[in-house]
Amino acid sequence: MPRSKIAGIGMYVPEKIITNNDLLQYMDTSDEWIQERTGIKERRFAHRTNETTTTMAVEAAKIAIERAGITPQDIDFIIFATLSPDYYFPGCGVLVQRAMQMKEIGALDVRNQCSGFVYALSVGDQFIRSGMYKNILVIGSEKHSFGLDFSTRGRNVSVIFGDGAGAVVLQPTHEENQGILSTHLHSDGEAAEILAMYNPGTHANHWGTHNYASFDDAEIGNMFMSHTMIDNAQNFPFMDGPAVFKKAVVKFPEVIIEALTTNGYKPSDLQLLIPHQANLRIAQFVQQKLGLTDEQVYNNIQHYGNTTAASVPIALCEAWEKGKIKNGDLVCLAAFGSGFTWASALLKW
Repeated sequence: MPRSKIAGIGMYVPEKIITNNDLLQYMDTSDEWIQERTGIKERRFAHRTNETTTTMAVEAAKIAIERAGITPQDIDFIIFATLSPDYYFPGCGVLVQRAMQMKEIGALDVRNQCSGFVYALSVGDQFIRSGMYKNILVIGSEKHSFGLDFSTRGRNVSVIFGDGAGAVVLQPTHEENQGILSTHLHSDGEAAEILAMYNPGTHANHWGTHNYASFDDAEIGNMFMSHTMIDNAQNFPFMDGPAVFKKAVVKFPEVIIEALTTNGYKPSDLQLLIPHQANLRIAQFVQQKLGLTDEQVYNNIQHYGNTTAASVPIALCEAWEKGKIKNGDLVCLAAFGSGFTWASALLKW
């Protein structure tokens, strides 16, 4: 049975840089306030109309495909992870297939938010191991900037996120010292609503996530989206930051240790850990808990913010481009996010 290897990797981030100070025109905040809580100095925002989650994904995919030494016509399956698709439906996978003029191949969309790319990588790995596909395009891409509350009311969420895309091409390998060793996927929906975007949605307040006392009878019958929801800012993401932090600093290290122990390794054996870029303070806590050095952990949230499903492939690509990952290196990818879902992948580069 072959393993899966990352044969090519690419990333794309928009040209427009938004610094913390740039946000002052929209909300009561400061560079010091944002950096102290998140470690973020700046982020990239996509062009409002000329760039979409899909177009950014295509740019990243072009680079990954070229580096893999193949063409778009060689791709036989697409797995696309995002929480910010171009459309409510259809998903972005088919839009990439169309934009890159690929064959009539399968396209799968993964909705696991921050851990979406690692989940997608695991799915692709199973297809490669089974022999079903030979060239799988795995993408994580996000355009958050179009759906954030740029006001003091929404600053706890809006200062965190940025736009961008990352992609890899998975191929089979029979090399002993190469490829994905294992992947590990988990979820716990008990506190799903503490990091969520409720509307638009089909829940009709089944889970009691909102107070709809101010709604008139006509709006109660149309809870997918209404003027009152917009007026009450109920169409923006919600996050209980401290609660998410407490869960993340427990599950992040657990799933990394799970990947290492499954394969007979310990943290000191890692050449590089690529954590999901959720919050620099979370990454630093995990690093300290695992006893890793600065050289063993790669963070770039300072410059890109949290790009959710795109953050792991963007960081992985950037680390590789900087020469921080070499053939044979032991690399761990890990993510934690909304759901809650968390995941890890251990690989030999």
